[in-house]
Amino acid sequence: MMMQMDSIDRIELNPKVCNGKPVIKGTRIPVSVILEQIAEENHGVYFAGYPELTKADIHAALLYARASLDHAD
Repeated sequence: MMMQMDSIDRIELNPKVCNGKPVIKGTRIPVSVILEQIAEENHGVYFAGYPELTKADIHAALLYARASLDHAD
């Protein structure tokens, strides 16, 4: 559980960054872009365009998306 909280802490919500969309902290890469790339067949090719992303960032995006869905009304 603690690892999940640490991962979610990598997500930033700031109205001055990407119109307040959730992004990987310290980047302007929205969680939604990561999810779109994961939906593609060949992940390595697509993530090559985002060299600053780490596996931990991608994991954080997935955990954030799951948590968001769990709390959706």
